[in-house]
Amino acid sequence: MRSIPSIEQLRQRPAILALEPRYGRRAIVEALRVEAAALRGSSGRDGAGDDVAGAIERRAIERLAAAAIPSLRRVINATGVIVHTNLGRAPLARAAVERAAALAVGYTNLEYDLTRGERGRRDVHAERLLCRLTGAEAAVVVNNNAAATLLVLAALASGREVIISRGELVEIGGGFRVPDVLAQSGAALREVGTTNRTRAADYAAAISDRTALILRVHPSNFRIEGFTERPTLEELVTLGRRFTIPVVEDLGSGFLAETFGDAPAVRDEPDVARSIGAGADLVMFSGDKLLGGPQAGIIAGSERMVAAARTHPLMRALRVDKLTYAALEATLEEYAAGRAQSSIPVAAMLGMPLEDLDRRARALASELTLVTAIVVDGESTVGGGSAPGSAIPTRLVAITHPSLRAEQLEQRLRHHSTPIIARIIDDRVVIDLRTVNPDDDAVIAAAVTAIKED
Repeated sequence: MRSIPSIEQLRQRPAILALEPRYGRRAIVEALRVEAAALRGSSGRDGAGDDVAGAIERRAIERLAAAAIPSLRRVINATGVIVHTNLGRAPLARAAVERAAALAVGYTNLEYDLTRGERGRRDVHAERLLCRLTGAEAAVVVNNNAAATLLVLAALASGREVIISRGELVEIGGGFRVPDVLAQSGAALREVGTTNRTRAADYAAAISDRTALILRVHPSNFRIEGFTERPTLEELVTLGRRFTIPVVEDLGSGFLAETFGDAPAVRDEPDVARSIGAGADLVMFSGDKLLGGPQAGIIAGSERMVAAARTHPLMRALRVDKLTYAALEATLEEYAAGRAQSSIPVAAMLGMPLEDLDRRARALASELTLVTAIVVDGESTVGGGSAPGSAIPTRLVAITHPSLRAEQLEQRLRHHSTPIIARIIDDRVVIDLRTVNPDDDAVIAAAVTAIKED
C-alpha cells in the first residue's frame, strides 16, 4: 500500500482540482481521505488493480456526488393523485414561481410602509385579494390551516367552550387529531350529537354562558353515508345570531367554486365565498390544496374577529415569510384575472379532458419498445384531504417488463435521477399522466427505456 499517493498528490490530480469550485476543498480532502483509508484497509486492494490513485479518484468522485444530492428533490408525480400530500401537495403556478424567485434575490417591503417611509406590518399582504375573492371584510395568513384554527380558538375561545359535532372530530394526516390540536388553544371542546347525526337543537342545548363560539369542521378526508344528519351552515348562523355567538367554519381545502365550475369531483366541496356569504363570522382554509398555492392557512371574515387573531401573541410564531406571501399573492391574482382554470396546475389537472390524456398516453406507450405498454381506463383522485371518494376518469399507461416484477420496475423508476412516483395495479406499473407535466412525458419514456435488468 506504499503505492497510495499522499492526499495532497491526489488532490492535485486534474479531475479532482476541477471539482473544487463545486464541492470545496474541505469536502474533497475528506472524501479522498476516506477512500484512501478504505483502500489501505482492504485486502488485495479491493479491485483497485494497479491504478491505485485512479481508483481512489473514482471512488472519491462518486462519494462527493452522492453526498451532494439534496434531500428535497423534484419528483414526477405519475400517481394521478392531484393534491398529493407526500409529494408536496399543490404544484405552483408559473406566475407564483416567478414572483417568489423575483423577490427572493433581494430585499422587499415585507414590514415596511412605502407610503409613510416607516416600519409597516407584514400581516396585511394578500389581504386585499383575499377579501375581493371571498367577500370577507378582512383576512390574515399563517403557516397552515391547523395553525389558523389553533390561532382563532386561542384568540376567541381560550378558557371557554367551543361547541362542535362529534362527527367532525377528525384525524388528519400523520396521526394528528383535530381535538388534540384544538386543545392546545386553551379552549374546552363541548361535543354534541353523535358520530352520524347532529341537529341544530343539539348545539342549542349545549349553549351556556361559557360558550365562546360554534365551530363547524368540514370532514375533508372521509365521508359518512347512510343514516346521517348535519345542520347546514345557515342553520348554525341563525342559531348563533339568536344567542349572539360567533360561528366559525374550518373549510380545509380552500375551494373557490367559480373557478372549477361543475367539476364532479369537487361538487360537494364547501366554497369559501359561499360560507362567507351565508354569514360565517370566520372561515379558515388551506392555501396549498384546492386553492393551488403555497402552504398557508388563511383566516377570513369579520374585521373584528380577524383583528383578534392578528394581534394575538401566537401570530408571531405562526406567521409566514416573504416567499409564501409572494407565491400566494401571485396565485390569487390568477383567480382575480380569471386565468386560474388554465394557469393554476391543480385546476388545470382537474379539468384536463379525457381525450387529451388518451392522446398523451398512447404517444408514451408507443415509445416504450423494450417493455409491454398498453393504455387502459383508470381513475385519478383529488387527494390531499379534499373531496373524499372522488374518482376522476383517466387513461393509464400500464407497463410490464419482460424480466422484472412490477415492484422492481416501480423501484427503478423511483430511483431514477429524477424520481418517478407511480402506482402498481394488477401486477403492472401504471402511469397516470393527469398529474404529469406534458414536458415530463419524454423524461418518463427515457427512464423506462434506460431500465436495465438485474
